[in-house]
Amino acid sequence: MTDNNTNKDEGSGPRRGLLGSSVMVGTMTMLSRVLGLIRDVVFARVIGADGFADAFFVAFKIPNFLRRLFAEGAFSQAFVPVLAEYRENGGTAAVRELTDRVAGALGSVLIFLSVLAVVGAPVLTAVFAPGFWNDPVKFQAASDMIRITFPYLLFISLTGLAAGILNSFDRFAVPAFTPVWLNVCLIGAALVAAPGFERPVYALAWGVLAAGIIQLLFQLPFLAKIHQLPHPRLDWQHSGVRKILKLMAPAIFGVSVSQINLLFDTVIASFLPTGSVSWLYYSDRLAELPLGVFGVAAATVILPSLSRQHIARSPAEFNATLNWAMGFVLLIAVPASVALAIIAEPLLTALFYDGVAFTQRDVAMSAWSLRAYALGVIAFMLIKVLAPGYYARQDIRTPVRIGVIAMVVNMVLNIAFVLPLHHYFSLGHSGLALATTVAAFLNASLLYRGLRRSQVFSPDHRWPKLFRGLAFANVAMAGLLVMGLHQLPSLFTLSIVGRLVIIIGLCLAGLGVYLAVLFLFGLRIKDFRQTTAVQKL
Repeated sequence: MTDNNTNKDEGSGPRRGLLGSSVMVGTMTMLSRVLGLIRDVVFARVIGADGFADAFFVAFKIPNFLRRLFAEGAFSQAFVPVLAEYRENGGTAAVRELTDRVAGALGSVLIFLSVLAVVGAPVLTAVFAPGFWNDPVKFQAASDMIRITFPYLLFISLTGLAAGILNSFDRFAVPAFTPVWLNVCLIGAALVAAPGFERPVYALAWGVLAAGIIQLLFQLPFLAKIHQLPHPRLDWQHSGVRKILKLMAPAIFGVSVSQINLLFDTVIASFLPTGSVSWLYYSDRLAELPLGVFGVAAATVILPSLSRQHIARSPAEFNATLNWAMGFVLLIAVPASVALAIIAEPLLTALFYDGVAFTQRDVAMSAWSLRAYALGVIAFMLIKVLAPGYYARQDIRTPVRIGVIAMVVNMVLNIAFVLPLHHYFSLGHSGLALATTVAAFLNASLLYRGLRRSQVFSPDHRWPKLFRGLAFANVAMAGLLVMGLHQLPSLFTLSIVGRLVIIIGLCLAGLGVYLAVLFLFGLRIKDFRQTTAVQKL
């Protein structure tokens, strides 16, 4: 048996098609996101939205931001296309040699960064949360927790390497399930370990570190099963490592603009009233739900496909895959955006309100930022499926240039919305969310225009049918949600179970109306089973 045949036998996972793979990844991710919501409900009751909560969210956000660069973000976008190229042209031995060298290079850089961050934690706090400087207790708490949480970056980035290998070999389920362990660890830390700490937030910080270790260990047996368990070797001169680094350096900006914007939001929010960081966190978590489940699922499964189609010089299939991905995410993103904007306050009340740690004021303030983030869900999800159209072709410069433009616009809008020249107008923390949304739409529109101009994407002539169905279905759903809200009792007087029953019922009713109208317009699930889905609409 030849090397290339061995590669195929070992690497080929079950072929489900794009829809099947996306649904499978989405299902696994949904489990993680549901646990994530439970985690945030627990957070709201254990640490609320006070100064120590703000400090924890900053300490958690910094390694989480860098994770987007070294794990599923810039690293993944650079690594997967190169790995696909090695699989196609070099066979199993070349792939193993590449993954060994990449593991050695990535691991050494991350160990260095982790040591540097632990030693210089106060500097990181001053950089990312300068507003804490005037509150010594909050500043010290953030610095202490950064020392605990930052090494999480090492383990979660190596987990990202493992996930990239598994995804490239069409093994999507395990990487999609892995984030469940983060939520399990944090829920356990909050409910079991926190009561033993003088400050419960420190238990959560240790939970973050434990989660990174467990997620990495969870994936190793599955890599061994397909004979792709890396044995780290440090070789900076390896051609594959150098190519990945060359692609990754600019991709750090291109693929992670939204995360850079969110960190910039945190910097400004640290100067705003206590609770602002926490309000942004809780609202962002809800807005991330559809993005994390469906947008990431679609992006995860199309990048290996697009990479293979580009290498095989199949422009028609490449275009069909992008058409499918855009149609799929719009069917999810538009109703999610509309629904989140309409039911923002009731949803936050149902999930987080307890009257003590998370008050009515916290609900109201979080609702403003959630509405602003909700408007951007469509753009956030489109970015997820448009960017792979560049990375699969190893074109990093274009999305980087677009990302920098969007980032600059976001910063300017932050100043315009949050730090006005006069004191009569300021959107406060919700202005940060709105600026992020506007920048995301600019990012998505420029990515789309670039794909059209390069002639690698061309929308099918039947897209108008999809747009008509989306328009009428969302109007009908919005009408039902608005009427339903007028009939609701005061959720603040109900138990959490009662609140959840009402909100879940309202959401299911809205979903039913949405799907029914789509059905009336002739849209069927079978239309999205193949990469030519949009052509069948």
